[in-house]
Amino acid sequence: MLFDSALRKDLSRSLLATLTVLLTVVVTLMLIRTLGQASKGSVSPSDIMLVMAYTVLGYMPIVLSLSLFVAIIGTLARMYQDSEMVIWFASGLGLAHILPTLMRFAWPLIVAIAGLALFGWPWSQEQILDLRNQFQQRSDIDRIAPGEFQISSSGDSVFFVDRDSSSLEQAKQIFFARSKNEENSVTVSKEASLIQQDGQTWVQLESGQRVQQTYGAKPVIRVMEFERYETLLSRNPVASVQATVRTMPSLELFEQRSDSANDSELAWRIGLVLAAINYVVLALALTSGNPRSGRMTHIITALLVFIVYFNLLSLGESWVGNGVLSGGAWLLILHGGVFAVGMSWLWMRNAQRSFKDLWTKRGEARA
Repeated sequence: MLFDSALRKDLSRSLLATLTVLLTVVVTLMLIRTLGQASKGSVSPSDIMLVMAYTVLGYMPIVLSLSLFVAIIGTLARMYQDSEMVIWFASGLGLAHILPTLMRFAWPLIVAIAGLALFGWPWSQEQILDLRNQFQQRSDIDRIAPGEFQISSSGDSVFFVDRDSSSLEQAKQIFFARSKNEENSVTVSKEASLIQQDGQTWVQLESGQRVQQTYGAKPVIRVMEFERYETLLSRNPVASVQATVRTMPSLELFEQRSDSANDSELAWRIGLVLAAINYVVLALALTSGNPRSGRMTHIITALLVFIVYFNLLSLGESWVGNGVLSGGAWLLILHGGVFAVGMSWLWMRNAQRSFKDLWTKRGEARA
């Protein structure tokens, strides 16, 4: 009991430190990514913090799994180097006796990972999709800002009005460029006003010039000057939210798992939970007391194993989505296989056996 409490205290301190570092890195990366999306016009600048928070929440199962894996490996590596594992073994306890202690420590995190993967992930993706749709569905009038170039909601037009314009309804020094159906046009004018008609927004330009270039077998360039010119700016958008597989509840995915896309998403979410369990077994099996290896060796090994495992998860999601395998078969092959390898490796280390010993005994049996 004393060993268990001491081990869990060390694991708690290591987990807290690891989680703090990883969260700092993830929040920084997500902030940079969200700022990039805002600069491209995918999300509203005012919603940057919300989008970043929802994104971090969606990736928390992965962060918690990596934190748990690194914390266990780091703690066990320190115990080996400080000869604490010698005391553990001298008391008659082997590696197999440490696994229940690790599971008792890890089960609250595994439950949290399950809740975040099965329920938090789709909810956060739905919130992000709603924010993006609300931003994309705003009218082009709302996009226009004096002194700034802005892209229309359809992506085929660019607007610019002078910074000194008093309002968007009565703007000055307008630049309007459009590229559509093998036709480019650039229009400039001194003044412009907005006209709402039949659910559409028109721009009435005055005292300007228009350059129109048409591509094709015979390219044509036309230059015209006008006193008054009207062009369609936008149609009032109809609010519509397109649901994706990532936003579907897990129960709905389970009921509709006959669809390969739904099956792959469900396998991904369940796989995150099973991977967290396997990380505990792999951490105990991987960590050893080699005096020639430093602490960073174990951390690097943990990161490499995590990257390989995570890539296999992504590969399996692609295979299930393409119909190569079913979600249940892939979960059994990948996570069941990793669990079997980890437990076999742990059993061999607990019995103080190696692959070399097994190969030698096999050769002697043949002789």
